[in-house]
Amino acid sequence: MSTILTAARHELLASVRAKAPYALVAAFLGMVAASTFIGWRTSVTVTSIYDQVLADGLTTQPNPFTDVSPLYYVRNTVIYVLLIGSLMAATLGVQSALRDRKAETAALIGTRPVDGRALRAGRLLGLGLLLAALVGITQIITWISVSALVGGPLSASETLAIAGFGVITWLLLIGFAGIGVLSGRLLRRERTALLAPVVAWAVIAFVIPQLGTAARPVSLLNPVPLPAQDSGAFSWLSQVLSPLAITEHFKTASAALLESSSTGSPLASALIVALFACLALAAAVLIRADRTTGGTHE
Repeated sequence: MSTILTAARHELLASVRAKAPYALVAAFLGMVAASTFIGWRTSVTVTSIYDQVLADGLTTQPNPFTDVSPLYYVRNTVIYVLLIGSLMAATLGVQSALRDRKAETAALIGTRPVDGRALRAGRLLGLGLLLAALVGITQIITWISVSALVGGPLSASETLAIAGFGVITWLLLIGFAGIGVLSGRLLRRERTALLAPVVAWAVIAFVIPQLGTAARPVSLLNPVPLPAQDSGAFSWLSQVLSPLAITEHFKTASAALLESSSTGSPLASALIVALFACLALAAAVLIRADRTTGGTHE
């Protein structure tokens, strides 16, 4: 246990001091902060257009933003988690794995009586704590922003929904961090190690969902998951590949928490995201990569 805690503390300090991921971290926090304003501005613009159309007698339909839930303003955050947060987590994971190899201390550590699995588990624990802190900051920003927009503090149920969204977000991010760590440990070249998680992210976020929905890639940027095709080859492809569409399951679970319309089972989707995180972390801890202890290659 002391090895795990020591490694976790060192990982936290090293990750905070590393400057490479700062741009992604800043972009992630900034876009999360802006997403609430974007959602609010959308409702204001649509309401203004609706009022003009109603005054011209061109519609009798009710305003779609009447009595909208405050959680509506949070839904855009789902996309920024997928686009920026996942890449940020993967980059942090790769940097963690490459740090000792670039300093050529990995082989030295291997000569000490240290359990390699405990060491890797401690580093992942440190990454998990760092990501939990970042997600916690985003949730605080979100709560304050939405409360300011609606003119009062959110209710207990709405606060719990935002907290639940933070938990499912952390599970997704720690899963991609595990993929990043595994890439950094298995691949010899630093550029390849950084590129591999990006390719994995693109396949999970775009290729697999597209095979099951026949949707254009830009449609997959919608914060609400798209329904699968109910006939033809795309129908059975959706059934076969559904467990691998991790980001779509993240959308389903998030939509249920944020009171957005969606298809599928939120509980099953949340469990799949949690299973993805567990498998990625287990692979990063248990898979040995002794052939990469000799530093990195450009």
